[in-house]
Amino acid sequence: MSENIAQDFARTFCTPSGARVIEHLRKITIERVLGANATDAELRGVEAQRALVHQIENMIERGK
Repeated sequence: MSENIAQDFARTFCTPSGARVIEHLRKITIERVLGANATDAELRGVEAQRALVHQIENMIERGK
């Protein structure tokens, strides 16, 4: 992985548009609540999405 990739993430998501995108991703993944009827597959899928958003956020922080 490129040494500058974290800086690339920071530059991309620290713009006004990028901030709106990351906020949207948080709302549809991290802040999403599944009901008691959620299947194992649904839970696993949402958890994978959450992990990806967390990875993006971590890269943004490392790049600042």
